[in-house]
Order: sequence, then C-alpha cells, then structure tokens
Amino acid sequence: MKTRGSRFTLAEAQAMLPVLQGLLERAMHARRRVQEFDEQLQNLKSRILLHGGLRINIIDLIHHKSEHDKAMQQIKDSLAEITAAGVQVKDLDIGLLDFPCVVNGRTILLCWKLGEKAITHWHGTDEGFAGRKPIDDRIARAGKI
Repeated sequence: MKTRGSRFTLAEAQAMLPVLQGLLERAMHARRRVQEFDEQLQNLKSRILLHGGLRINIIDLIHHKSEHDKAMQQIKDSLAEITAAGVQVKDLDIGLLDFPCVVNGRTILLCWKLGEKAITHWHGTDEGFAGRKPIDDRIARAGKI
C-alpha cells in the first residue's frame, strides 16, 4: 500500500478498494457497537438518577466497558490503516473515502462511497461530496506513463 502523502492513479485507487472496503466496514460496524454501548450506558445513568440509585451488576458493567474499549480500538486501528495507505476518510457514517490524485499538476480527490462498485467521481480539494463530478478520460489517464 502507499504511504502518507501518496498520490494515486485511478487504477491504483480501484485496486485498493477490496482491502479498504473491509477496513471501512470493520470501523463502521465497531462505531455502531460503540454508539449502542454509549446509549445503554446513558440509559443506565438515567435510571440511576430517576430512582436515586440502583443495584448494578458490576461484572456486566466491566464486560460492557471492555467491549466498548475493544470496539473503540477496532475503529482506531482500521482508520489508522486506511490513512497510513494515504487515503482520506471523509465520513465514517456513510463510508466516504478520498484518494489524492494529480491531474495536469493539480491535486484532486478521487471520491468513493461504500456501496459503489467502482470509483466513478472526483472533486477538487476545496469541494466536498456535493461537488462530485464524473471521471473523464483526462482523470482516468492521470499519472500513467
């Protein structure tokens, strides 16, 4: 895989998608678990406040904390692998990745969203997802010798 500060051709970025998809899905699944754990903990805190205290199964609470910490580490590890490859994670909720690419001396971002079969769009570095444009021949050929 590439390193930080990498620039990708369309073909290089496409080739990385299977690995990146797995990492992204792992991070997204772990994030959902963290959100569920946080919600359960908030509900427990609310019940304690409403009732002026409760008996708590400390073993369950420790297990809950351990699972929460494991899920947080999975998120961190997955995102670290993606960014170490030179790919930018733009939105973990929808699974949005950007791949820096140089076209005619200008850096652009090849844009891919989880669920898309291939990278078919790009946008400028000062634009976001809303500014996506279809890839044309000029971008498809960028970086090739």
